[in-house]
Amino acid sequence: MPPAPPCPCSSGLRYRECCAPFHKGEAEAPDAERLMRSRYSAFAQREASYLWKTLHPQHPDRARPEADVVRELRAFAQGHQFPKLVVMDRQAPDAQGNAQVLFFAKVFEKGKERSFVEASDFRHDGVGWRYLSGHTLMLRELTVPPESLTLATFPR
Repeated sequence: MPPAPPCPCSSGLRYRECCAPFHKGEAEAPDAERLMRSRYSAFAQREASYLWKTLHPQHPDRARPEADVVRELRAFAQGHQFPKLVVMDRQAPDAQGNAQVLFFAKVFEKGKERSFVEASDFRHDGVGWRYLSGHTLMLRELTVPPESLTLATFPR
């Protein structure tokens, strides 16, 4: 029997021990970083329904029909490869309950690099952590190595 595959979120754990319980609805991500990791894994695993579920109610896509958003997320995930994730910085929830995570996502589309760095905002909705918004810079827009950035130095 082959060994269990590693988790796409680059945690070093096996998928079944890391993000799979979140994707299967068996658990909620305990913090914003784990939610962000599970969302990256969801793209890699083509778990579009999970991506919908983990959008915060105030995210603009929540105003659109769920079926349309899930179809678009699935199409995007199927057209891309997600080989590596690097979490560079995180900030615990502030007084308003917003947490932030800065990450570098390695992404490829038909062999072309589409990697980016994003500073993401997350908020708990009473059930679990949810993706609220993010500010993204494509790799080609950066003037420094992506791993050198922090939330304080990320250009907005």
